[in-house]
Amino acid sequence: MRVLLQFPEGLKQYALARARELEMRGEEVFISASPTFGACDLAIDEARNIKADRLIHFGHNEFNKVDFDVEFVPCEVDAPLGILESSLEKLSPFRKISIVTTVQHLHQLKSIRAFYEKSGFEVVLGKPFGFAKAEGQILGCDVGSAARVDRLVDAHVYFGGGRFHPLGAVINTTKPFLMIEPFEGLVQFIDNYREIHKKRSKGKILSALDAKSIGVMVSTKNGQSNLALGRLLKRMIEAHEINAEILVSNTFDFNSLNNMMEFDAFVNTACPRIAIDDVDRTMKPILSANELSEMLKIRDGLAHK
Repeated sequence: MRVLLQFPEGLKQYALARARELEMRGEEVFISASPTFGACDLAIDEARNIKADRLIHFGHNEFNKVDFDVEFVPCEVDAPLGILESSLEKLSPFRKISIVTTVQHLHQLKSIRAFYEKSGFEVVLGKPFGFAKAEGQILGCDVGSAARVDRLVDAHVYFGGGRFHPLGAVINTTKPFLMIEPFEGLVQFIDNYREIHKKRSKGKILSALDAKSIGVMVSTKNGQSNLALGRLLKRMIEAHEINAEILVSNTFDFNSLNNMMEFDAFVNTACPRIAIDDVDRTMKPILSANELSEMLKIRDGLAHK
């Protein structure tokens, strides 16, 4: 069997070893060297190009159904749980908490929950919106496990590596949000990011108010493509007498966007985190669909004054 292996950036260091294992079993193995941003970004075109029988995607659970044979191999990481002790003092003002984590630590969620319940907390595990597969799990684009229980809890706790996932969750919740990063030894509230995000969002909206042309970003990735929304936003923009064109790419290159100097702003329909995390990588503002709607509303209000 001919297989294509795909690894996210943090796991590419293991690609050679896994390839050798499969070759020892008689498989013909290829490795995708392209960047990948999750299970929403499967190397299906590459697999078809080399006539692979199967794509093996490491590090994530299934995201959405695709018309190809894909095997998902989640990667479990045992993070040190001793750091939980140092979170108790910070959480002492609260009684009812939610816990969220990433797919790499889902197998530790039972132990984390037991620790907090033994320490006197009532623990709530929320359900994701649909892209994530398990209670308490969050993705960059699915923070339902936190957002759905926000009104029910006194605080949220994120356990896992990095800041990418908790920053997405914190801006979609209102309660105190504690980040526990076991690999860096960090235990800190990150509520301040809500105000930072709010100010950045307002700045983007104001920067786009005088736009005469807007590029609508539409991705071709399997789990990010939303041409229907792109067309809808194009019509919405044009209804306000602003030029609009749909920009299509598999992976948006921000230098290329900067070269499209005729556009005064962009609106994103691809990975929702682009309009949050990558806004400093372009000279022109990148708006989310909601920010576009707010900008057009403000623009209409100014026009009628």
